Amino acid sequence: MSRAYHILLGFFKNQSNSGIAMFVSVLIAMVWANSPWQELYRSMVNMEICIGVAGFSLSEPFLVWVNDLLMAIFFLYVGLELKKELLGGELSTFKKAVLPIGAAVGGMVFPAIIYILFNANTDATQGWGIPMATDIAFALGVLSIFGKRIPSSLKVFLVALATVDDLGAVLVIALFYTSEISTMDLFHGLLFFLLLVGGSFVGIRNPWFYAIVGIGGIWLAFFFSGIHPTTAGILTAIAIPGRVKIKESEYLKKLQKLHLRFIEASPIKGSFISEEQLGILEEIKQKSDDAETPLQKMEHRLAPIVGFFILPLFALVNTGIHMHGNLLDTLSQPVSLGIFFGLIGGKTLGILSCIWILVKLKVAELPEGTNWRMMSAVAVISAIGFTMSLFITELAFVDEAYIFTAKLSILVTSVLAGIVGSLLLWSSLLRQDRSNNASVAAI
Repeated sequence: MSRAYHILLGFFKNQSNSGIAMFVSVLIAMVWANSPWQELYRSMVNMEICIGVAGFSLSEPFLVWVNDLLMAIFFLYVGLELKKELLGGELSTFKKAVLPIGAAVGGMVFPAIIYILFNANTDATQGWGIPMATDIAFALGVLSIFGKRIPSSLKVFLVALATVDDLGAVLVIALFYTSEISTMDLFHGLLFFLLLVGGSFVGIRNPWFYAIVGIGGIWLAFFFSGIHPTTAGILTAIAIPGRVKIKESEYLKKLQKLHLRFIEASPIKGSFISEEQLGILEEIKQKSDDAETPLQKMEHRLAPIVGFFILPLFALVNTGIHMHGNLLDTLSQPVSLGIFFGLIGGKTLGILSCIWILVKLKVAELPEGTNWRMMSAVAVISAIGFTMSLFITELAFVDEAYIFTAKLSILVTSVLAGIVGSLLLWSSLLRQDRSNNASVAAI
């Protein structure tokens, strides 16, 4: 039992395994939706769930709670990742940021254009946002297959690219996939946002303050405003402090003093510690809390929840496609072709062309230890749209035929992108190994 527990714990600690959890959810959803128990699946997805507090209640299908509320928490996590990268990561300086930002922009614009070319002058044109985004969990899951054989800079580049990509998707959702806007509800949402900003300014560091005001205030106001409520997640992330209260050097000095005080404190007999020792330990906890940023603390806590609960649950309720009709005919529809060529062709062409231009202009350099073959492989892997593509599909289409076509195309394209990208990366690493062996033999 102990060994199984540690294996399971190790699995959940590795965030790249969330891609496996999502894959299992997709498999379950597909089998379930095409089994004799398919009606049970539909009943689960459409089950009405009512949440109420003090006379106020909100009743929505389970699918809506997942796509609107839980995905807002997912976007909160994405926003925290983005803010961290902007404050001290791969997007903190122009030199670091220009390559992934440029690649992400190319990887969003080209797919949208290709989709529109396939669906111009049809009522399916509004699906142009579907092939724009990269699924960071699945993409990193593919890279994790190769372990330490690939340079860490390649993973960092993909994370930065996908993070900017997700922000672009959020902006597209907020600007283009909204219903009629209620000005008063939007105003209330902005007031809650200003409350969070004010709380950050005066030094409130309790994550619960930001969670309650962000979800209970901004999310609820946006839910009724007409702007998609997932935008509340990004706004909440913007307000969460990314500064420590005590610097590292000062923290270490305080810790040393407290450590000495704890050693010198008079112990008591038995298994309990003295009141003096308890007070010192509480002070150590407080100083340790001050040495952390609320941003990183919340991001760390959300990571397993998002990776192993929210995203797999999203996959479970959104990928249960009941297979019917001629699938080849469905995959040859303009909507399907727009998504397929938008992701596979548009993503690859957009990312690589922008990288090439930036490198040729000497504005940026390829990540350390990488080459053009590796970058080509990552560009193809970025065509795994999955989560965001499925999400935008639900916003873009009302027609069930379009939704079925789009989801089927997203699944097929994402699997193909993962396989082709993996083969390209494997080929690149194999060539690199041969080159290294040849160099050693020559010596």
